[in-house]
Amino acid sequence: MIEMLERPAVRHRVLPFSVERYHRLRDSGVVPVRTELLNGVIVEKMTKSPRHTLLAHRLLDRLAVDLPPGYQLRKEDPLTLATSEPEPDLAIVLGDMETYRDCHPTRAELTVEIAVSNVEVDRAKADLYAGAGVSVYWLVLADARAVEVYTQPRTNGYQSMETRRLGQTLETWYGTRIPLATLFA
Repeated sequence: MIEMLERPAVRHRVLPFSVERYHRLRDSGVVPVRTELLNGVIVEKMTKSPRHTLLAHRLLDRLAVDLPPGYQLRKEDPLTLATSEPEPDLAIVLGDMETYRDCHPTRAELTVEIAVSNVEVDRAKADLYAGAGVSVYWLVLADARAVEVYTQPRTNGYQSMETRRLGQTLETWYGTRIPLATLFA
């Protein structure tokens, strides 16, 4: 079935899902729980490896240090965007839990995806996050022991991407510093 999507004539006739339709299908139990909507396409999420989990928790612990008042750090929770509802591994959003009682955040200051096996899907999410005005996107490349740092979002993608490697440090706008040697230890 999936091979059909590799045919351009078929791919151009696929009907994208709206965020609202995705919610209706999810709420009715038609769509499996381990999915996310990316540019109108329902995509199965990868199972998390122990390495993925370790890196996520290391970042979670470090990002939580000195998190400014009025922001919350979320783990694997949805962001509702125009045509997508990704679930970044980590995100820092404005507001507290009560702010999102009836809806998911629509933007974030920082999103983080950890790529252990499927780098291209996570790299494609950069355009989604940029279009939603996410200030900074970190793509953690587990095998390369590096992090791609995307900044300066525009509607058509990020204007800047820099790769940080061992010996370098990630910094947040609120002053938290994360040496890559510590992250990948």
